[in-house]
Amino acid sequence: MLRLLRYSHIFSSVVREFLDVSLLREATTLPLTVSQFHLLKLIALDGLRQVGEAAGFLGVSPPAATKNIDKLERLGLVVRGPPTGDRRATPLTASAKGRHLVRQYEELKTARVSPILSSYPPETIRGLTDLLEQFSVSLLGLERSNDGFCLRCAAYVEEECAVGRARGGCPYQLTREAHSGHGRSAHT
Repeated sequence: MLRLLRYSHIFSSVVREFLDVSLLREATTLPLTVSQFHLLKLIALDGLRQVGEAAGFLGVSPPAATKNIDKLERLGLVVRGPPTGDRRATPLTASAKGRHLVRQYEELKTARVSPILSSYPPETIRGLTDLLEQFSVSLLGLERSNDGFCLRCAAYVEEECAVGRARGGCPYQLTREAHSGHGRSAHT
C-alpha cells in the first residue's frame, strides 16, 4: 500500500509540474497561474459565462474570481460582453488570443505525451486509465463534503465523467445544460 501511495503522489506531482506548469510556461510567457489557465480553458470551451460561475468553479469568492478574470482580460485572453449593470453578470468569452493559447497548449501537450503513450500497448493504457478512474473516485469518496466546485479534471471535460457521477454531476456540464435551457440547475 505504501508503494501505491508513493507512486500516486509521484504521478500527481509529475502531472502537475510537467503537464500543467512546465507546458504552460512553454506555451506562453504570459504571467498566468495554472488556475487562471484552467479558468481560461473553461471560458474558451464556452462553459463559463459569468463571474459568479467562475467563482464557483475556482472555489473562491466572487471578488477573487473577478480579480482573476480582470487579469485574463488585461492580458487580452478574455473579453467581457456588454455590461448588464452587475459586473458578476457580465458575459465572458475567450478572445482569439485566449483560444489560440488554449489550442497551442493542447497541441504541445499532445506532441509531448503521444510518444510516451504510443510506447505502451492500447490495453495497458486502457487498464491504467480504468484503474486511475476507480482509484480517484474511491479517494474522492473519502471527502467529507461534495459541496463546491469540482475542477478535479483541470478542465478535461467529458460527458461521462466518473468523478462527476460520484459528485452528483459535473459542475461544468450542469452549467452548460443550464445555459442551453435544459437539464438541472448549475448549482451542486
